Amino acid sequence: MVKKTKKETTEQEAQAVGEPGGEEKDDDLVARLEEAEKKAAENYDKYVRAVAELENYRKRAAREKTDAIAYGNEALIRDVLPIIDSLDRATEHACKAADMGAFKEGFKLVKDQLLCCLGKHGVETIEAVGTDFNPQLHDAMLQVESGEEGHSKVVEEFEKGYLLRGRLLKPAKVSVGRASARGNTIDKDKSALID
Repeated sequence: MVKKTKKETTEQEAQAVGEPGGEEKDDDLVARLEEAEKKAAENYDKYVRAVAELENYRKRAAREKTDAIAYGNEALIRDVLPIIDSLDRATEHACKAADMGAFKEGFKLVKDQLLCCLGKHGVETIEAVGTDFNPQLHDAMLQVESGEEGHSKVVEEFEKGYLLRGRLLKPAKVSVGRASARGNTIDKDKSALID
């Protein structure tokens, strides 16, 4: 086998291009190249559009987030405004009314209207009096001596506590019962006598 030099191989390729079948190969290569360039241009156009859409999405999401923060409480505020109107009317009538009972009743109605409005938005009150003391829901202000049945139970509520859809907004401020010291010594004396 004879090894061909570089010059000989390039001459043979040049002759092949000069042959009639060589032009068809060139036309085929040119067509394939044009098709690849067209596909590359389409892909680049798709890429540019996708980047633009992503940037528009980011801007829109940021604007919606800003609007949600700025106007997120709009529904709550719309529901509270009539309550303010009711308070204005109650204040107006209180100055003119001689019957304090009617004023108290009107004030209670406004309070109920406010609690109803808050309830519509997921706020609920924590029922504390008579329940076991729960440090996650109650804030103990003081301890009061009570019988055995009142040990670690909420005896009195100073301020109501509130939950928002199960999450603590404000703990209830309460007083908690404890067993009296005198009651404990009596129980100890009784147990000593039994032994």
